[in-house]
Amino acid sequence: MKKTLLALTAVAAMTGSASAADLAARPYVKAPVPAPVANWTGFYIFGGAGGGVWDADSHTNFVGVPVTIDQRVGGDGWFGTVGAGYDWQFSGTWVAGVFADGQFGSLRGSINDEFAALTGRIKMQDAWAAGVRLGYLVAPNVLSYVNGGYTGSHWSSAGLTNLAGTASGFHTDSFNRNGWFVGGGVENNLNIFGITAPGWFMKTEYRAAYYDRKDIAVRTDVGNVVTTDSISFKPLVQTISTSLVYRFNWTGPVVAKY
Repeated sequence: MKKTLLALTAVAAMTGSASAADLAARPYVKAPVPAPVANWTGFYIFGGAGGGVWDADSHTNFVGVPVTIDQRVGGDGWFGTVGAGYDWQFSGTWVAGVFADGQFGSLRGSINDEFAALTGRIKMQDAWAAGVRLGYLVAPNVLSYVNGGYTGSHWSSAGLTNLAGTASGFHTDSFNRNGWFVGGGVENNLNIFGITAPGWFMKTEYRAAYYDRKDIAVRTDVGNVVTTDSISFKPLVQTISTSLVYRFNWTGPVVAKY
C-alpha cells in the first residue's frame, strides 16, 4: 500500500512540473504595423495630353442678317493639359471636389464665308476650365466620377481664300468664347503590377464643352476694314485626355486594425 501511494505521489509531481513548464511566459511578439489607409481628401496636381474634335453650327450674315442656312464645320487635333484640385472623401465611398485646368494645343478645322465663297483654316489654341466633380469609389484606390463647370477658349484668326485656293484679301480676327462643360472619367492609383507608387495616380477623362455663338467679322487685309459679311460660329468641343496625378495626402491617417 505504501508503495502504491509513493508511486501516485511521484506521478502527480511529474504532471505538475510539466504543467508549470507549459505555463511559462511565451516570447513577446510585436504586433504588425498597420497599413496606411487610403484617403482621397487633399490637394492634387496633374498633367497630361489628349486629343479632341470640334464641330460648329455656322452660317453667313450680310449686314447682320443671315443669308445662308446653318452648316456643320469642324476640326480635330492634339493638346496638353495641366491643372490642380482639392477633393473631400465623405460617407466612406464618396468623393467631391473642385478643380481648375488648362489645355494648350491646336484643334484645327475650317471656317467658311458661304455668301462670298471664301474659306479659311481656324483652330482652338487653348482653353481653361473651372468646375466641380462627384465620384464613387468602386475600389479603395479607384474613383469613377462625373464633373461639370465653366470654361473659356481662344480661337485663332483665319486667312480666307477663294475657290481657287488663292488669297482673297480677307481674313477674320482671333476671338475668345466662354461656355460650360460636362464630363466624366476614372482615376486609379498606380500601385499595380507589383510597382509601389504611393501618391501617384492616372486618370482618363472625357469632356464636352459647349461655347457661346460668335459673329466673326470678315475684314480686309489692307487697312483691316470690316466688310458687310460676318460668319456665325457656335462650337462644341469634345476631348479625351490621360493625365498623371500626384496626391499630396494619399496615405492619410493610420488606423490600427488588429
